Amino acid sequence: MDDRPGNDDLATLRAPVDAAELASLHRRLERAAQADGLLDVAYRVLDSPVGDLLLAATPGGLVRIAFANEGHDEVLESLASTLSPRILHAPGRLDVAACELDEYFERRRQVFDLDLDRSLSKGFRALVQRRLPEIAYGRTRTYGEVAEIVGNPRAVRAVGSACATNPLPIVVPCHRVVRADGSLGGYIGGLDAKARLLELEAA
Repeated sequence: MDDRPGNDDLATLRAPVDAAELASLHRRLERAAQADGLLDVAYRVLDSPVGDLLLAATPGGLVRIAFANEGHDEVLESLASTLSPRILHAPGRLDVAACELDEYFERRRQVFDLDLDRSLSKGFRALVQRRLPEIAYGRTRTYGEVAEIVGNPRAVRAVGSACATNPLPIVVPCHRVVRADGSLGGYIGGLDAKARLLELEAA
């Protein structure tokens, strides 16, 4: 028996797929993957005043927020190799995170209340990142002050590194950490994004 596709089969494969039908199939795939425990990392893209943000979550919580300048495809590839290759565009899993971020950008939220998966950070970096939410909305601290907060006043450069590699920017507010002279320092999303976030909180 010849299992090769015939002309009718090839015509069907080449036929354009209706967008609504494709979306329906994707939702079915998403539900099936979640029901069978095959969805390890869900993601969506959120439009924001600082550009498109990639949001990714594991069953443990929000694990990654990435700015467009980081390259969303590259971030997804990194998550696939670091966490799990079972990644799916599943926006519903990130509705709460997207809603809280929208509220933040609309100046209706100052503190996030989200489950966070902090597995992408280890050691001193993780320690610094866990303390960053203590910097109040609309306030800033210097890298040196954060080093003192974590009990290692001489670790200013290490604090800078922890901020630069923060996998959960905005929610874990490394944008509130600035240089001793008041200049912005670096930021994973770029200095324009850091300035806009600080301006938003100062308004």
